[in-house]
Amino acid sequence: MLQARRRAADTGASPELARFGFTATKSLGGAVLRNRARRRLKEAVRLAGPRHAVEGYDYVLIARAGTVQRRFTELVKDLERALAKVHEPSPAKKR
Repeated sequence: MLQARRRAADTGASPELARFGFTATKSLGGAVLRNRARRRLKEAVRLAGPRHAVEGYDYVLIARAGTVQRRFTELVKDLERALAKVHEPSPAKKR
């Protein structure tokens, strides 16, 4: 799961950088499993982030049950799709 938010200009952080955070809750499993999931997500970001992340945004990746079992190439493709989708304009709401 990916969440994104545009960073406010007054945060003091460099505006030309995209920042990433990683989380894995205890419901995912023990510490070894949670750490493995975070390491896989971090490596996926290292590979896909420079091409697909938008400057000035903060991203949070939340590890889910399939993060450890999923093939790594598919995990990277999932991240690329999620980064593209999160920046698509939302459709106009119908009233």
